[in-house]
Amino acid sequence: MLPEKFKAITDPFNAIDLAEMDSVALMNRIDTKYAIHEDTFLEILPNLSAYYDILEVGGLKYSAYESLYFDSPRFEFFSDHHKKKNDRLKIRIRKYVNNNLSFLEVKRKRKGRTEKTRLKTEQWGTKFSPEEMTFLESSYEDAKLLDSTISNSFSRITLVHKEKTERLTFDLNIEFQDSSETKSLTNLVICELKQGATNRSSIFYQMTKKRLIRPLRVSKYCVGMMNFYSTLELKQNRFKKKTRSLNKIIC
Repeated sequence: MLPEKFKAITDPFNAIDLAEMDSVALMNRIDTKYAIHEDTFLEILPNLSAYYDILEVGGLKYSAYESLYFDSPRFEFFSDHHKKKNDRLKIRIRKYVNNNLSFLEVKRKRKGRTEKTRLKTEQWGTKFSPEEMTFLESSYEDAKLLDSTISNSFSRITLVHKEKTERLTFDLNIEFQDSSETKSLTNLVICELKQGATNRSSIFYQMTKKRLIRPLRVSKYCVGMMNFYSTLELKQNRFKKKTRSLNKIIC
């Protein structure tokens, strides 16, 4: 559930529905991520209503998401991200709570671009159907070895540029869960500018530059894994600088 302080500032935005957003699905795109404090988000968002529309689903100008992540027994996907591998995968089930839809998703990061494919699913776990297994094996041949790791939940505000092929998302109220514990990233907002090609004339890019907010490559999956797995289990040394940056923002 989105706190009232966030709901009020979405009122000035013109609302669009899912069908109107189809033209900017951007399943193959360039992502630029930022991490900001909630207070900064509250200052920035009202200034965007002249340039972006807001996605509204079921009368709500935010969407509740839940994700279940998968990895190999040796945490190959996390390790590839840690090593900054140029061709890496992320596999998850994402539930769009507002409209009760779930998709098995494969995200491939390759040469700076994000490619996403997905398949509708009705399950939450590793009991993949034959169709789902075929879908996974087309991207990852050892899909039968996949196991669930962590899950998360968050609220997302999605903006769609009125003229350009560009989307902007803000993830708030981010929580991670394993089988026994929940951890929250208090005060953190993860922003993602999604474009078909890098365009630094984007109003959001210009706003963040003016505020000296620099892009930060941050993966919610990796942040969650670092919170639940000790340094003995996962190498995290290359993420230390990034972790310090996030801690400064949250404080």
